[in-house]
Amino acid sequence: MKTLIYWKNIKILITGGTSGLGRALAKQLVAAGAAVAVLGRDKAKLLALKEEHPEIKIIQGDISVKEDIHRIYSEAIEKLGDIDVLFNNASSLGPVPLRLLIDTDCEDFSRALETNVMGAFRLTKLVLPSMILKRTGVVVNISSDAAIQNYPTWGAYSISKSALDHLTALFAAELEKTGVRFLAVDPGDMNTELHRTAVPDANPEGLFTPEDSAMRLLHLLETEKYSAAHRGLR
Repeated sequence: MKTLIYWKNIKILITGGTSGLGRALAKQLVAAGAAVAVLGRDKAKLLALKEEHPEIKIIQGDISVKEDIHRIYSEAIEKLGDIDVLFNNASSLGPVPLRLLIDTDCEDFSRALETNVMGAFRLTKLVLPSMILKRTGVVVNISSDAAIQNYPTWGAYSISKSALDHLTALFAAELEKTGVRFLAVDPGDMNTELHRTAVPDANPEGLFTPEDSAMRLLHLLETEKYSAAHRGLR
């Protein structure tokens, strides 16, 4: 499954882009000719990515911090110009080790919502005006099967991803005639740092690689045959 010419010169912002699916997307998209900026909190990881792929633009910031959002957006515009595709990929598990909702502190629950929902909401609001003006653009929100399945101890993460799914569907319904498209996608269980943190004893041989999930997601987007509904790549 090869990426198509679809991505050449497309301007793309990826949050949570220094590891896992975000990093894999950035590398594959740059190889396909896209202009890519990644957002991450860890300066060392950003610099390592930049050293490996000098063509990738890097932005340091935290999507969960309201005060960071306008600066993040301004830097993205400075480095890329108007954004054609936004991948809201940054995610927080909530409390680690995972725990029952009754044992989840309000602050941990709030932190998951700020990253997985509010961060995506705020950044999407900023990129939408130029997309609407151009009558084209794509917002991809990275969801999870936990958004539609009731996994005990995954409460904060699960609820935040469910809210993200609905946020995606509502944006799509409200902006149906603008030319901007929205997608909430479950990339499957991947062999990533986030998954290892959540399930330390998981067998990596039974998990997707981030590279494979990224390729399948890009193929889905290239076909342009999708809707805002929760889509799984399993």
